[in-house]
Amino acid sequence: MFQNKEQFKATLIDYMEKSYGKSLDESTMIEKYLVLADMVNSTAKESWKGSKEATRNKNKKQMYYFSLEFLMGRMLSNNLMNLGVYTVVKDGLNDLGIDINELEDLESDAGLGNGGLGRLAACFLDSLASLGYPGNGNTIRYQYGLFKQLIINKEQVEVPDQWLKLGNPWEVRKPDKAVTIKYYGHVNISRGSRGELVFDHVDTEDVVAVPYDMPIVGADGKRTNTLRMWSAEPSDRFRGDFRKYLSDVNDICLNVYPDDSTEYGKYLRIKQEYFFVSAGLHAIVREHMRVYGTLSNLHEKVVIQLNDTHPAMAIPELMRILMDDYHYDWDHALYIVNNTFAYTNHTIMSEALEKWPVQYIKTLLPRIYLIIEELDRKFEEQIMARGESRDFFNRVRIISLDNNVRMANLSIVGSFSVNGVAKLHTDILINDVFKDFYSLFPEKFNNKTNGITQRRWLLHSNPQLTSLIEKYIGPDFKEDFNRIEDLLKYVDDENLQKEFLEIKKERKVILSNYLNKHYGIKLDENSIFDVQAKRLHAYKRQLLNILHVIYLYQRIKEDKSFAMPKTTFIFGAKAASSYYFAKKVIKLINCVAEVVDNDPEVSKYIKVVFIPNYRVTIAEKLMNAADVSEQISTAGKEASGTGNMKFMMNGAVTLGTLDGANVEIADLVGEDNVEIFGLRTNEVADLKARHYDAYTYYCNDTRIHKVVDALTDGTFSSDHDDFKVISDELLVNGDEYMVLADFDSYVKAHENINKYYADEKGWAKKCLVNIAKSAYFSSDRTIEQYASDIWNIEKCNK
Repeated sequence: MFQNKEQFKATLIDYMEKSYGKSLDESTMIEKYLVLADMVNSTAKESWKGSKEATRNKNKKQMYYFSLEFLMGRMLSNNLMNLGVYTVVKDGLNDLGIDINELEDLESDAGLGNGGLGRLAACFLDSLASLGYPGNGNTIRYQYGLFKQLIINKEQVEVPDQWLKLGNPWEVRKPDKAVTIKYYGHVNISRGSRGELVFDHVDTEDVVAVPYDMPIVGADGKRTNTLRMWSAEPSDRFRGDFRKYLSDVNDICLNVYPDDSTEYGKYLRIKQEYFFVSAGLHAIVREHMRVYGTLSNLHEKVVIQLNDTHPAMAIPELMRILMDDYHYDWDHALYIVNNTFAYTNHTIMSEALEKWPVQYIKTLLPRIYLIIEELDRKFEEQIMARGESRDFFNRVRIISLDNNVRMANLSIVGSFSVNGVAKLHTDILINDVFKDFYSLFPEKFNNKTNGITQRRWLLHSNPQLTSLIEKYIGPDFKEDFNRIEDLLKYVDDENLQKEFLEIKKERKVILSNYLNKHYGIKLDENSIFDVQAKRLHAYKRQLLNILHVIYLYQRIKEDKSFAMPKTTFIFGAKAASSYYFAKKVIKLINCVAEVVDNDPEVSKYIKVVFIPNYRVTIAEKLMNAADVSEQISTAGKEASGTGNMKFMMNGAVTLGTLDGANVEIADLVGEDNVEIFGLRTNEVADLKARHYDAYTYYCNDTRIHKVVDALTDGTFSSDHDDFKVISDELLVNGDEYMVLADFDSYVKAHENINKYYADEKGWAKKCLVNIAKSAYFSSDRTIEQYASDIWNIEKCNK
């Protein structure tokens, strides 16, 4: 560890000479970045080694977080800050004529995910390490992430996200820890010497899973955990055409969420899900056997959290390992499995709950399917023994009557804990989506409201606001984030209010400069920054947002007396490559943006911005520049959300429905410090039950009529059919997410926001109250609850 900048400079020069055989002056910026990353890694590895030894020597129980996504963001500055050497390094580089920001900009965001699921997992890893808990991540090392989003002719275009073009300096490849994963083939069943059934999976297509380990450095470097990423490589044992086999192997780790609208895509998704859970379990079992020599106590020393249903195949896979590889009988294996896994649900939309055709799993994973089939049969015996009806069993069974394996059902049956991620979300799981399961296993269900790491999303990314808070309440909140509530004492202080607004403007300028540099987007930092940044999906209702903008456009054009504060409506979103409707909404946003920009009458009041390729690095600048946080999903559809928490922590006011964690935000800050609109969850259900008719809203509200007509009258596209799919979704297909039903309330909510914003002192107070009440949404709180209520793990620093 370098203690001062002189020592750092000497070490940097020495590392450069040893790594590249050249002086610092002769080196390129890329070489400087890679050498600096190597130095940081060397420091982190000291903590990494000590953390592993402490866990092993103290026989501590460990948690493994299985997730298809981990959106870590860039690691250089985060690791420097968590190690406590950022200022030393920055000052040392400055002495050497090197701008640390240029080095930071060379790093790509790790392409290990898509949206909130991955950002949540990343926050959890940070909190686990910072709090001192032994908790590691398990995922896939995707070669090209989801995709890099370009906007060409106003439309989303997907190109490969080449995040590994400079390599990943934070990872360590461990070929000695490789695991063989078996696909296809068939299962021979025979009798063993004791009369037991023996299952032999033969004629398989083998793939080698090679782990790449990345250190996850906690605050102050007290503990460093591991994110293990698995990469698929060819086996020496293969049959047939090697080129086709190699292509199939490479596809496993090519992208996150490959398009599953085709049969090949579905097989590939199942391959991915089995690949990373099987590899992860083999590694866990191998290490556990090395330390304890038995798997009978696995559940006492290991807990595995399934982040949504993607890792659900881990349940039958651990059964397979215990029975086939270590000869446990069914009941003993099931006992271990049932006490090892915990499941987090992230969706209440039944169509989003994963299910895979029986034939696909039977073909691709024949032994795993036999175990799933037996789990279903045993579960049937259990249910019928309770005296439940056949209809009841059909609702909860793992293998549905239409021959699909229901991954959520498998996860619930195989786990000892099932948690939702916001109070409202958990209530809906218990009372609606999983009410039958709740009647069977009430003890399994619990709520763990999501959280975010304040280290990345406030302390590191918003140093200006952090310094202001410290000026008023001291530095203790950096260690104990609950202390941020001390800021409530000062929210009426006019000096604090003024300083906060100055910092907000400074952060707007920083965002504006970044967008101008990278995308040629210029913003007016004196305008309201109204932001909606999340993946594009119909239920998240980016459509409602842009329809409101169209309404404003029309009103400005028609009513010469109309005035409003200048507002910049900022969108950041990716649509799944095969999600036609979502991609049309992106095009609509960009078309509206162009029309507004080119109209001098309208552009005085509004500007529309779509930020291409939204990712963590942009979010770190966007969240702390926002004035208004758009959280406008249909009530009862969003599980939790975490963007809402990042915005409030940085002093944005939530404009949202009572959905997901918005409910808890509103409860904590009070109704005066949020703007809630729209139908409540029960009202949504009631309106659907009464056969919601969107066309009535279209006919009865002239504003809605004009706005919807503008989609197809040539205002925003010379092709009148360009946005017909959107118009049809609203008027022909029933407006599933009740955009038109909430339109009037949404317009009024914006009018209220404009009034509040006009009162600078009052607005600043609202923002400061949000900041002061944000401690509940720290992932430190969430992890402490998981650790005590579900995982039963203890802190173990090096």
